[in-house]
Amino acid sequence: MSQKNPKKNRRKRQRQGQKWFPLLIALGGLLLVGFSFLALRDKPPPGATIEVTGASSLKVDKEKVDLGDVKLGKTVEVTFQLTNVGDKTLRFDEQPYIEVVEGC
Repeated sequence: MSQKNPKKNRRKRQRQGQKWFPLLIALGGLLLVGFSFLALRDKPPPGATIEVTGASSLKVDKEKVDLGDVKLGKTVEVTFQLTNVGDKTLRFDEQPYIEVVEGC
């Protein structure tokens, strides 16, 4: 009569448990990424403090830009940042434009 080898059975059980280990690690990683995405999704951008409640409102970081004397035909570039400081979503009814005032 043959007796069962307990060491052989233990190895089989260990190998069966090892098959699920990479799958469990991958699933745990996906859950961690998903929870991180949900936690960081609804935070407002830094520096966008709410100044107007019940409406949207634009704030410009530069009220006036002075380029000095510019020769005709020379290209100049100016950057500025627009920020919605209201608590509602900003929507444009018409295409926005910038008015250039000469000689001011």
